Amino acid sequence: MLRAAAAIAATPVAVLLALAGLGLARLPATLIAIALVLLAAIVLAAIWSRDLALLNETLQRAGEEGGFATRTPLLRPVARLLAEIERLSRTMASRAALLGQMRRADEAIVERLPDPLIVLAADRSPRRANAAARKAFGADISAVLRHPQLRGAIDRAFALNASQQVGISIPVPVPRELQATVIVMDAPLADGGQAVILLSDRTRERAVERTRADFVANASHELRTPLASLIGFIETLRGAAADDPPAQQRFLSIMEEQAGRMNRIIDDLLSLSRIELAEHQPPTDRVELGALLPRIAAGFEPRLAERDARLTLSVSPALAPVTADADQLAQVLHNLLDNALKYGREGGAIGLAAVPAPAGDRWPARPGILLSVSDDGPGIPREYLPRLTERFYRVDTGRSRAVGGTGLGLAIVKHIVNRHRGQLAIESEEGYGTTVSIWLPAETH
Repeated sequence: MLRAAAAIAATPVAVLLALAGLGLARLPATLIAIALVLLAAIVLAAIWSRDLALLNETLQRAGEEGGFATRTPLLRPVARLLAEIERLSRTMASRAALLGQMRRADEAIVERLPDPLIVLAADRSPRRANAAARKAFGADISAVLRHPQLRGAIDRAFALNASQQVGISIPVPVPRELQATVIVMDAPLADGGQAVILLSDRTRERAVERTRADFVANASHELRTPLASLIGFIETLRGAAADDPPAQQRFLSIMEEQAGRMNRIIDDLLSLSRIELAEHQPPTDRVELGALLPRIAAGFEPRLAERDARLTLSVSPALAPVTADADQLAQVLHNLLDNALKYGREGGAIGLAAVPAPAGDRWPARPGILLSVSDDGPGIPREYLPRLTERFYRVDTGRSRAVGGTGLGLAIVKHIVNRHRGQLAIESEEGYGTTVSIWLPAETH
């Protein structure tokens, strides 16, 4: 403040001293005038210092809500400047609040979109992903962005500043077909995002197309033989066997068997088609295997009695629940137990077990449940094991058809296990039997 006062008084004091030195002013009057000038300079400097301090305080607190000073400066120019600063600060605060609201709305819209959406920064790195993307890909979002076809579409979109579309196939955790649309933003998003990638799942549509084609091809091939048999028997019944009741009964029995086989094939094909349509969508229900397995085992008691077979059920008491589709798990176990009865030896032993998956290299490291169905039948040669889950593949075609097999049971099992994000393993040794094991992820909290 003293420096400011000195600066203000310097010129008038110098003029007064000059006038006194030239004899144009009396010394007493000059000294009084200098004293008054100094006093006025000190008062003015104090006022300026106070108002500048108030101005500085206002500027420092301008960003704070309700942070404006309530004191009024003494100097009118400073007061006008302070009022303008307050008005500008309030305008900026209002605009910042509006921008914040718009940013929150933008984030809410992106987060709630039903399709996966990924926001990219200028360097092509993922800035954020919405809930649908996190649910669909989890920690694999970066791997999805490294897909060669998608990476090429991203580069073209940035280079041409135009939207690009490309179809990509993701093999894990289950095969999926996606339609990716890359959109470059003319102005960056609120969080700095330069582009967005919208991923539309086309797995179901592609599966429907394949299912139609496969159903026609497989059904026409597998149904040709029983249809030919039925047509031949009908012609025989109308002709040579028209007056032969014993032959009629025998042929009608065979026709009934062939019609039943056709019905089973159609049922299995339809079941497989329904499973494939939903294979890319994991189940969400909570299933207690300790309650499910005894019910399934009880349902097989009549057939076990027919084959004079024994079923041993083993369920660990400390079994964690699984996130699964109870009906589909029941179908898996029904198919496996059905195979064990059909292809195991008569009077043999069948095992059905559910235990916590052992830690090791064979199964995933995360917590899981191990289901297994075993028999002590003749076993399967090792060279046939890799193809057992193929549609209509049979190791012994004649025996499979004789016991009513359609060749689709293990294919259905494989697709259900895939939908549950599990793993399937088949072990067999000739003369010692077969064991089918299924690893399922345990429910975690």
